[in-house]
Amino acid sequence: MTGIHIPVLAGELIELLDPQPGQVVVDCTLGGGGHARLVAGRIGPTGTLIGIDRDPIAEERFAELTAEVSCTTRFIRADFAQGLEQLAREGVQADLVYMDLGMSSMQVDTWERGFSYAYDAPLDMRMDSEQELTAHEVVNGWDERRLARLLKEYGEERYASKIARAIARTREQQPIETTQALVDVIKSAIPIPAQFGGGHPAKRTFQAIRIAVNEELEQIDDGLPFAWDVLAPGGRLAAISFHSLEDRRVKRFLVDRARGCICPPDLPICACGRTPEGELLTRRAIAPTAGEVAHNPRAKSAHLRGALKLKEMS
Repeated sequence: MTGIHIPVLAGELIELLDPQPGQVVVDCTLGGGGHARLVAGRIGPTGTLIGIDRDPIAEERFAELTAEVSCTTRFIRADFAQGLEQLAREGVQADLVYMDLGMSSMQVDTWERGFSYAYDAPLDMRMDSEQELTAHEVVNGWDERRLARLLKEYGEERYASKIARAIARTREQQPIETTQALVDVIKSAIPIPAQFGGGHPAKRTFQAIRIAVNEELEQIDDGLPFAWDVLAPGGRLAAISFHSLEDRRVKRFLVDRARGCICPPDLPICACGRTPEGELLTRRAIAPTAGEVAHNPRAKSAHLRGALKLKEMS
C-alpha cells in the first residue's frame, strides 16, 4: 500500500461535532482512522470511541490507534449498517455519530484490490475481502441491460448503454480480467472528444461498479436510521459524502428528521401532531476549502452535513 491517509474535512467535522471529554463517539466508517484519532484526543481518558468497519485492514489500523490514545476503545468488524444495528440492540447511547462514506484512501492505494482506474490490477473492488461478489463477476457475469442500468443509475454515466454494449462484446471473446482492460473497453465506447472533459473517462463506470459490489447506497439507507437510534437526545450526527447519490440520501434523511408539522397549509390547526426530532446543523453542505483540495485532490467532491437530535424517534 502506498500513500498517506489524509482525513477529508477534518477540521470542519471536529467543529461541527464539537467532541467533549467523556463523550461516547461512534465512527461508522473507520477507514484509515484519521478522523477517529482527532476525536479520541478530544474525548480523553474518560471518553469511549467505537469504530466500525468491514475492512480487515481498518481493524489493524484501529488496533494501532488503540495503543496510542487514552480513551476506551471498541471495534466492530461489520458494515456500518450491521454495526449500528448491533449497537442499537445493545442500547448504546452515543453523544456523537459520524460516517465518512465511499471508499477510503487505504483502499484506493492498495493496488491489488482493484478500486482505481489509475493502475492495472485484478477486478475486485470489495471493501470486505471475504464477501463473494466482486467487480469481476459484475463485469463478466451481469447481462448487458443490467450493466447499462447500473452505469446509468449508480454512475450517472451518459454513455452507459454504449459502455455496456462494449463490455458485452469484449467478454464474448475473452473475460475482462483487470482494471486496465476495463478502462480500455470503456475508452473504446466513449467518443474521443468526451474523453477529455469531466475527469477520467472510466471514473463513473468504476464508481457504479464499486457501489454495486459493496451495496453502498443500501448501506446508507439502512444505516442512517440505526445511527439516529443510537444517538442520545442532544447528540450530533454527521456524514461526509463524495457524490450526489450519497449526498441526496443524507440530506433527505436529515431534513426529514428536522421537519415538523406536515399538515396542508389551509388546515386551521395541526392534525398530524408531528414535531421535529432533529435540528439541522448545516443548512447547506460544507465543502472543502481550495487549500484542502490543493493539498488533497480526493477531497474535491466532499460534502459534510449534520444534525442535532432533539428527542427520541416515536
